[in-house]
Order: sequence, then C-alpha cells, then structure tokens
Amino acid sequence: MTWQELWRDLSAAGSGLRRACVRPGRERDLVVQAVKAALAAWLAWAVSGWWLHAPVAFVAPWVAVVLVESTVYRSIAHGLQQLGAIAAGTVVATAVGLLLPSTEAAMAVVLPIAILLGQWRRLGSQGIYAATGALFVLTNGSVGITTSAARLAEALFGAVVGIAVNALLRPPLYLRDTRAVLQDATEQAHDVLRDVADGLAAGRWDAEEAGAWHERALRLRRIVEQAHSAVEWSRESLRANLRRRRTGAVPVPGKGYDDAVLVLGYAAVHTTGVTRTVLEVTAEDRSASRPHPELARRYAEFLRRTARALRLYGHSRFGDACDDELRAAVAELRATLGDLRRDLVRSTTDDPDEVATYGALLAQAHRLTDQLVVSGT
Repeated sequence: MTWQELWRDLSAAGSGLRRACVRPGRERDLVVQAVKAALAAWLAWAVSGWWLHAPVAFVAPWVAVVLVESTVYRSIAHGLQQLGAIAAGTVVATAVGLLLPSTEAAMAVVLPIAILLGQWRRLGSQGIYAATGALFVLTNGSVGITTSAARLAEALFGAVVGIAVNALLRPPLYLRDTRAVLQDATEQAHDVLRDVADGLAAGRWDAEEAGAWHERALRLRRIVEQAHSAVEWSRESLRANLRRRRTGAVPVPGKGYDDAVLVLGYAAVHTTGVTRTVLEVTAEDRSASRPHPELARRYAEFLRRTARALRLYGHSRFGDACDDELRAAVAELRATLGDLRRDLVRSTTDDPDEVATYGALLAQAHRLTDQLVVSGT
C-alpha cells in the first residue's frame, strides 16, 4: 500500500466520522454499534472479572462483544447458536480431556469431532465456536468439570449482556437506508433513460457514449439488488425490536416496498436491454442496423415518458402523494407504446438485422410498460 492510498483511506475514514457527527446515516449507525459492543464487553468484564473474580472471566466479554449484531433478531438467533456450539465443544473436550491425560492426544481426538459438530446446519455460521470452545478447554491448564461449568456460565452471561445492550440501547433500524436506496434506484433509472432518450433524439450513435450508458444500466441493476437486500434487512431489524413502536413516521417495509423492487427490477432489465441494443448498433463491426431517425425520435419520446412515469412512481411510493399524476403518466406511456408499435409495423423492411433491432427495442418497451400499468393503477 502506497502513502497516497493510505492517505485516501484515512481521508475517507475522517469523512465518514464527520458525516456520523453531522447527520443520521449508515456511518452514525456503525459508530453507535461499535460503542455498544465496547460497552457490552466492559459491562461483562466488570461483573465477571472485576466484581465476581470468575475463574474464566474473559469468556463473558468475548461473547458479549460479538453478539452486538447488526439487528436484535440476529443477536438473539446467533446467541442461541453460539451458546449451543460452545456448549457442544466444551462438553466433548471436557469428557475426552478427563479420559486422556495428554493434551496433544485429546486435541487429536476432540478437534475433528468439534469441527464436524460445527457443520450442523442448526448452528449456522456460529458452528466454528464448537472448535473454539474445545480449544479453550484443552489449552487453558488442567481440565475439570468445575472450570468447564464456569466457562459455560460465563458464556451465557456474556450472551445475555450482549443481547440486552443491543436490544435496549438504540436497537438498530434500517428503514431510513431502505427508503434511500429505493429512491436512489428510481432516480438512477430516470436519469439513464433520459440520457439515452436525449442521445437517440439527437441522432447520436457514438460507441463510447453508448458504452457509458450501458455501464450505468449495469450499475442500476446492482443498485436494485442492494434495494432488495435492504428491504429484507429492514424487515429483520424490526423483529424483536423495541423501537418499532416509534417508527410510525417511517413506513414499515411491506408489499409496497416489494412492488417497488419488482418495478425497479423490470426498469433495470429494460434499461440494460435498451443500452445493450444501442451499444450493438454503434459497434464498428455491427451486425445490427440503426433505426430510422424518425423511429429513433419516437422511441426516445417513449423513453422520456418511461423515465417520467418511473420518477412519479418513486414519488408516489416514497415521497409526495401523486397517484393521479402517475395514472395519467402511465396512460400516456401506454398510448405512446401503441403508436410506437404501429409505426414499427408500418416501417417493417426485409432487412433481418433491422427487424431484429426493432424487435429487441419493442420487446423491452412492452415488458416495462406492462409492469408500470399494473403498479400504477
């Protein structure tokens, strides 16, 4: 890593910290979760190590810090899985360690068993703690039932502290991020379609510009995938969350969010298909034919109306109520598609490449229009 790269990383970290101090957002959520994890570890150690002088007090803060998860539900689910894995590894290691006096021999027997136990699907991603728990037993001095029982008790206490801190102190919610991602995806789709429409209307068939449009369309598909993940993440963050009662001002992810992801998915596929067709037309060794200038202008008008309908759809779902405008825009879009289809039929030629180009553009237009008609009514 060069000094320039290190400086960029430090600058990015400083910018993120400033954003966390100035306004709510992902950066502030990360800072809050980090502080909560540190607090959970401190509380677990203060009770188990400083106050009770437990024989294996380090286990409590270790479990507590890793269970301040990104959602309360995940803290509880992973806590149960982790306790099960630690208990399994500890019991097996204690039993074998009492039978075999040699630590090396006990490890040779216990670790394969613990690793296999960790593969049990009910332990999920926490299965690795079966082997970790076994190693703690075998490498921390003499093996004894009392010490192993204390270790399990410390793990249980640490889990309780970690889950309690995450659930009671500003439990994480991601409704704001979900809405922002969906709005961003809608605006990105609008902007790409508008730019392609302007280029087609002006008769610009530049390969470099078409390549840039296609790259933006591909990025739009990734943004839609992020939006889908954000919706699922938001739903999980509401489970077992005490803050959900105070989220009345922010819509809980429901069918409207699912519909938005579906519409944006169609928009992304449509936009990618259109930009790919334009890119193929502009290629130097192109096999596809360029549409007639008048048809290209009509298709550009269809793209403009599509972009406007998408923006109104976004406002309707995540901003100001504009359902009447959305229905009117969708009706205009449908009428424009009908005109475009009739124009394409009238201009049909015997050139198979030209027919393929028209067919690809029209098929993409039909798919998105149908979805907007269903969602906008």
